This record gives sequence, C-alpha cells and structure tokens, in this order.
Amino acid sequence: MSARRRVLVAGLGNIFLGDDGFGVEVAARLLAGPCPTWLRVADYGIRGVHLAYDLMAGYDATVLIDLDSRGDAPGTVRLLEISAADRAAGRADDGPVLVDPHGMQPQRVLDLLDSCGSAPGRVLLVGCEPADLSERMGLSPPVEAAVEPAVALVRQLWELGPAVLTGALPLPAGLLAAPVVEDRETGVRV
Repeated sequence: MSARRRVLVAGLGNIFLGDDGFGVEVAARLLAGPCPTWLRVADYGIRGVHLAYDLMAGYDATVLIDLDSRGDAPGTVRLLEISAADRAAGRADDGPVLVDPHGMQPQRVLDLLDSCGSAPGRVLLVGCEPADLSERMGLSPPVEAAVEPAVALVRQLWELGPAVLTGALPLPAGLLAAPVVEDRETGVRV
C-alpha cells in the first residue's frame, strides 16, 4: 500500500426493490464526475462477497451508501459512524459468519471481515430513510430527492480529506447523526 490514505466509497442496494437502489444511484452519480486519486467509488449493488474481498485488500476508511431505516421522514439523509464496537454489538452470535453470495447485508460483510482479522478501516454510513421497498424499479419521490444531498454529503466528506475520513482528524461538529442503538430483544432501532 502506498503512503497515501485509501478510501472506498461503496454504493449498496438492489435496484429491483424500489428505494433499496438508493446507494447504487448515489454511486452512479459520483462516478459520473471526478474524484480524488486516493479515493475509489464503486457500485456494489447486492454483491456482498465482492465488497468483502475488496475490503480485505485493505482500506483506511470505508464509506457505505445505503438505506438506513430509523423511522424518520422518507428521504432523510444522515451520516453515521459504525465502530468495531457497534459491529460487535450487532453480531447475532459468535458462530460462523455466513454471507449470502447473491445478497448484500453490510453488517454480515463487516462481520466476515472482523472474523477474518481484516479491518475495513473507519466505517461511515451515508444512509437514507426509505419510503417504498416493493418489487419495482425506481426510487420513490422523497428518496429520489435525497440522492443529490447524499452526493453532496459524500463530496463534502472527501473535500475534508483523507485525514478526516480515516479518523486521524475529527469530523466537523454536527456532521454525524446520533448513533443508532438496536434493542437486541425487540430489534427496535432507536
């Protein structure tokens, strides 16, 4: 690895499930323009195993772009940090980590990396509250309206530079949303 920090920006989701295609659409718009040489933008869609293999190659930071259901108004965009402690707390058990080769479960991909002793670096999530996850192509109007703000947020992150993205320097105050906490018994996210 070069001395320069490497950052992966990964668009996730299934374009055949309505708003689940949000991350894919954001990645497509980011790929249409220039980006820093120390940063790689990729559309992973539902290819979780591909993402896991790429992350095993080593990145200093990973920015996931995906849906994030917290009960807010559809189209709400937020930035969250997913720490190693958060990933450990979200793990169902200490058994083997199974990843569906035809699906994308970001938590399972991160679990796989953790179980292999590989690290995705600092993990940030640019998430959007969905409105419609029915079997259809195309984003709902509120999620479609959230694509450009999400693109702007990712560009704002890379303009802050690799030192901020990797955690060597702090993110500006107020950029991160409140952390997500899930009650393991009820599965309710608060």
